[in-house]
Amino acid sequence: MRYNVLVKFSSDGGLKVHENEIIISIKSERERGKANYELKKMAKHFGVGTDHIRIVSGLTSRKKIIEVS
Repeated sequence: MRYNVLVKFSSDGGLKVHENEIIISIKSERERGKANYELKKMAKHFGVGTDHIRIVSGLTSRKKIIEVS
């Protein structure tokens, strides 16, 4: 399934899912893919391994589309 993701940078960290939209607060800074790596932690929420989370578009944007398989 594909989800629209909005990434926010915050120290609290959190995840809100509403239908096919996700708002995630992450702690990592926007440098060298650290934030994208932290997105893989959503796998725990979906009960899948990190290899089942794929960023389809928006690698350098706060708005992303991810696919969970």
